[in-house]
Amino acid sequence: MIRAAVFDVGETLVGDDRYWSDWADWLGVRRHTLSALVGAVVARGGHNQDALPLVRPGIDVAAEWRAREAAGLGEVIDESDLYPDVRGALAALRAAGVWVGVAGNQSSRAGRCLRALELPCDALAVSGDWGVEKPSPAFFERLADWVPAEPGQTVYVGDHPANDLLPARAAGFRTAHVRRGALGHFWAGTPSARADWNVDGLDDLVPRLTGR
Repeated sequence: MIRAAVFDVGETLVGDDRYWSDWADWLGVRRHTLSALVGAVVARGGHNQDALPLVRPGIDVAAEWRAREAAGLGEVIDESDLYPDVRGALAALRAAGVWVGVAGNQSSRAGRCLRALELPCDALAVSGDWGVEKPSPAFFERLADWVPAEPGQTVYVGDHPANDLLPARAAGFRTAHVRRGALGHFWAGTPSARADWNVDGLDDLVPRLTGR
């Protein structure tokens, strides 16, 4: 029985289009160029931020973040960034008695933006506040302490096998893979994306978790 569901953020609840488009504009390259580089580095096992030095060798990402914020161009997440099934699916799970959490690899600023959206969830956390990020086992240890249910009664929902599914499973959580976003599509159907539930969207996941 699933008593709790925790959702990744990027390309699970929120599209990454704005995030990478803003970086491309700031660095002065075409948006498609940076998007393609992000996909390439992640597909070969790197971190998505590894694409930035390919555009600007020697970049100090932290310093660029500070410069963006000083210019009024810091990270933004608003209602337009949410996938259309997010509010309905989270609300349906809560109505069915499932505790709903949101926890992903985001900055503290992004966490504030997400909280301002007042999503229908019971709790929300980001790696910028926790000081640890996926796929570190420490992230999922923190998650296990945070969720009011045992890992075996909790499903972690995400698009990224290496960041979401594999470390969550290793920590004893149930898993759900959402086939959306570039990486969700890239890994769909591969052994690394095998999960307890494989779905095309959150509306598909709700009846599987609740039986309704």
